[in-house]
Amino acid sequence: MQKRRLAIAAAVLVGAVSLAGCGSHKKDAGSSGSPSPTDNKPTVAAVSWPAPSDATAQAKAAGLPMLGQEGQVLHIHSHLDVFVDGKPVTVPAEIGIDLAKQQISPLHTHDTSGVVHIESPVKRDFTLGEFMTEWNVPISKDALGQLKTGGGKELHVYVNGKEKTGDPAALKLDAHDEIAIVYGTASEKVQVPTSYNWPKGL
Repeated sequence: MQKRRLAIAAAVLVGAVSLAGCGSHKKDAGSSGSPSPTDNKPTVAAVSWPAPSDATAQAKAAGLPMLGQEGQVLHIHSHLDVFVDGKPVTVPAEIGIDLAKQQISPLHTHDTSGVVHIESPVKRDFTLGEFMTEWNVPISKDALGQLKTGGGKELHVYVNGKEKTGDPAALKLDAHDEIAIVYGTASEKVQVPTSYNWPKGL
């Protein structure tokens, strides 16, 4: 596969840079098995968790390095859907990308499609917990960010439509996995996606 580097483009007043790579696609790439926010009527998200302002600090908190370019020894992608109280939560663009320092983590997002890019200069396992810490929305068996289980609230994690038990933070990110995090009450029905419609090149 052709080696990709961080593309750094000068913007209006010098200093604004953008990182693009590995055939990132627009946010309209949809999941099969889950309705798109553009289907039927607009969907209002339950919560909004933006990308952290200091990507380098969050990568450090997750135990991840920051790189000068996207790694190619391991180059795979997973897809993440998050639902809170029955409503989808946007996975923001540029998680794990430090525009100011022109650096990028092995785990990162380019857009709001939910595609998690796993691009490392070394072969190793990467986990959901690392990515969620990098997003500053840490996950455990009883919490999703600041949201706690109990009082009727539950937290479930699915991979390719099948529920996973145990510590969700330890869940390995594998190629083309469809991961769904669902937080809320049992009465708040969510159509858990079983797969993702991967664009060519990913």
